[in-house]
Amino acid sequence: MFLSVFEMFKVGIGPSSSHTMGPMVAAARFLDALRAAPFHAHGLKATLHGSLAFTGVGHATDRATVLGLAGFVPETYDHAKAEAALARIRETGRVAPPGLPELVFDLKRDLVFDFGPNLPGHANGMVIRATDAQGDVILQETYYSVGGGFVLTAAELAAGKATDQGAPIPYPFKSAAEMLEMARKSDLSIAGMKRANEVARGTADGLEKGVARIWEVMENCIDRGLAASGELPGGLRVKRRAKDIHDQLLAERGRNQSAPHTINDWMSMYAMAVNEENAAGGQVVTAPTNGAAGVVPAAIRYWLDHVPGASRRNIPEFLLTAAAIGGLVKYNASISGAEAGCQAEVGSASAMAAAGLCAVLGGTPEQVENAAEIALEHHLGMTCDPVKGLVQVPCIERNGLGAIKAVSAASLALRGDGTHLVPLDACIETMRQTGLDMSEKYKETSLGGLAVNVPNC
Repeated sequence: MFLSVFEMFKVGIGPSSSHTMGPMVAAARFLDALRAAPFHAHGLKATLHGSLAFTGVGHATDRATVLGLAGFVPETYDHAKAEAALARIRETGRVAPPGLPELVFDLKRDLVFDFGPNLPGHANGMVIRATDAQGDVILQETYYSVGGGFVLTAAELAAGKATDQGAPIPYPFKSAAEMLEMARKSDLSIAGMKRANEVARGTADGLEKGVARIWEVMENCIDRGLAASGELPGGLRVKRRAKDIHDQLLAERGRNQSAPHTINDWMSMYAMAVNEENAAGGQVVTAPTNGAAGVVPAAIRYWLDHVPGASRRNIPEFLLTAAAIGGLVKYNASISGAEAGCQAEVGSASAMAAAGLCAVLGGTPEQVENAAEIALEHHLGMTCDPVKGLVQVPCIERNGLGAIKAVSAASLALRGDGTHLVPLDACIETMRQTGLDMSEKYKETSLGGLAVNVPNC
């Protein structure tokens, strides 16, 4: 099993990896298929199903789908160009994707929110069609946005997990138990094995530059969030808080009177800065999703700014370790809030951050696995019930608490020798089973929980 660090950590845009980035990626894939097809298309149609329909407006799914069909992709997204393209599409009722003729796409008629039953493969489903001049469908594909910006066609989803056709990797662990056994036999750290796997599929130079780019975007996102103020878009009138908290903490620093628990405010603030940027549609890194994008960078920034001996040279070790844990969760359970609730998003992110922090603080592979398990275990059962379908309440603060749990989990694991009762594999499987049992009301549909008990305005 191989999931690259660049799959777990993808540069993209807010507010949602599954509901914004995923539909944009799906639309781009459909355009590629259309370019390769022998047909001459005249128009396009898209239908959103399940969670993509129920919370699509709050997550900007409609906007992302339209822009994807116009040729935009998350990695190179330009906000000013996107705004201009949307204005033109609204005015003309046509999209102009590169390499294709202008295609009819009426926003009111050709983008449909279907609030009926979910499509069979996943809660985040969408169908895109190309039509000829008579309106007959000449090409059709069903896509599933399965979390973290990952997109599968219906056929790919049905093919299951065993679809990796890449070059062989030296450490193909599919479970935490296999990971620990390989670490013992190889005498490598988890990051060391992950690095060897990445180089087997790419180059050492590409890995180094790519990981540096991931942290650059994460850190810039924190800094932008700490400098911005005002209300977040969407109608809830949620105010940005990270800058104000940062200003207070800086003012208190020189007084030498801060309580020890104030360090929790620093961790929360870093995470909230990221998720406020995400809520505003800014550039973020999936970690492993946009809704949980603040946890990992907050843990890294906490370590760099507040832990003696921390060095930027070890950021790759943090991210590679975190990616290894995130890959296990995705492969054996889910990182999708629409599939398994927020335990799959912030819970997974907290486990990844705990593992990464434990590693750079000198933890053994057994302690790293323990740290990940502690963090994930104490998110089990967490629902995804965003108010008004926006990635704001409770998502922003929840990332702060996820970061605090990650640091606590790493610290607890380092106080032991790695021996513990509940294996990470058992915790991941429990999360998967809990997600299956969870009511659809609490899986990113905004039909239950806080979403119905808190006024939307």
